[in-house]
Amino acid sequence: MTRTNSLSIPAPITHQRALIYVHIVALCFGLAGVFGHLVSASATVITLGRALCAVLTLIIVGRLQRRPLLGTLTPQQIFTLVVSGSLLAAHWVTFFLAVKTGGIAVATLGFASFPAFTTLIEALVLRERVSAAEWAALVLVTLGLVLVTPSFDLADQGTVGLAWGVSSGLSFALLALTNRRGAVGMDPIRVACWQNVVVSLVMLPAAASQLPSATAWDWVWMAMLGVFCTGLAHFLFVSSLAGIKASTAGLVIALEPVYGIAFAWALFGQEPTTRMLAGGALVIAAIAWSGLRRRRPKA
Repeated sequence: MTRTNSLSIPAPITHQRALIYVHIVALCFGLAGVFGHLVSASATVITLGRALCAVLTLIIVGRLQRRPLLGTLTPQQIFTLVVSGSLLAAHWVTFFLAVKTGGIAVATLGFASFPAFTTLIEALVLRERVSAAEWAALVLVTLGLVLVTPSFDLADQGTVGLAWGVSSGLSFALLALTNRRGAVGMDPIRVACWQNVVVSLVMLPAAASQLPSATAWDWVWMAMLGVFCTGLAHFLFVSSLAGIKASTAGLVIALEPVYGIAFAWALFGQEPTTRMLAGGALVIAAIAWSGLRRRRPKA
């Protein structure tokens, strides 16, 4: 059995260790599509299984880190957790539908559109000031997605998969903005744990009747999703922020599509086309450029 102190993070965390952690996070996120591809069950079952395993992992992490996961929640906090948990469920379901329909590379590139949706929501809904550079990044992401689109025919499985992937990016952008505005001051591990509890409750009615058809290997891969791609990834991400800036961490996590495409190519022979590589390069470059600009101190 793993010793209790094996997951503890030395304090203060070094910059180099923090970078290692966030690269592991990007790797885990890139593996999410791989594990989702390996599960033969539906997207709803995958989402429920991932959430259940994530809750158990985060409870263990919380106890090892002596973080209080229970305690009194205000009505506003409960509302935020219910809304954000529901958005997380929508994000995962649409992402795994994208994986099942269009493949891992298409799903990850579609999801990578979330910074563009964040910019649009901040400008059009929240009425926040958006710089010209952020609008330029939005245009680059849009052009990248056009290149990634296999065809403009909804009968094409790849196109449908990309649409699900973009929907996953939209729901993730809404989730990020909800967390930014409503979860301020709450412990991130606690937030993640309760969000996964909400995901489990939301998905249970739709997935309960399908659970008996899930194979033993399905549960193995769903456990991998919950433990490594959710619980451990969130723990390492939060830990990395003690040694690097959030903008730096975001730049590294932007490599998730690279890892996802590489895994899909190496493990399943899903070789990306030249157009897909070009579109993916535009999307990733836009995210990286936007992140680099945010790192510069303002006058």
